[in-house]
Amino acid sequence: MTDTTLSETRAQPATVAAEPAPATASVPAEAVPAAPAFDAERRATELAILDALRAVVDPEIGMNVVELALIKQILLGPDSTEVKMILTTPFCPYAGSMIAQVKEQAESVVDHDVKVTLLAERWDPRDAGLMW
Repeated sequence: MTDTTLSETRAQPATVAAEPAPATASVPAEAVPAAPAFDAERRATELAILDALRAVVDPEIGMNVVELALIKQILLGPDSTEVKMILTTPFCPYAGSMIAQVKEQAESVVDHDVKVTLLAERWDPRDAGLMW
């Protein structure tokens, strides 16, 4: 058996040609506007939409869509708004009517089109009364 020293068993470092670093434009910190931490006007509009949505009642349960935690998200844009919601049951017989009412109530607050998107998330009655 032959004795080998540590220096003999060490692998030689691989030679890699360094690629030039991509050119990046440096932007002074003052040139990049900081996003506001809180937009009071936006939040007021979200709350006004939620208040309007309290008029949309699930006829089978007798509670509104906000209290039932069916409204999951409101995305406000300059030209459109999207309300993401779920239903209490996957095949809710009042789904079409409730979606139309949500759209109508939200459009009563904003001056543009509102899109209502149904999410595949399942409703949990334990969430009722805890949202917003």
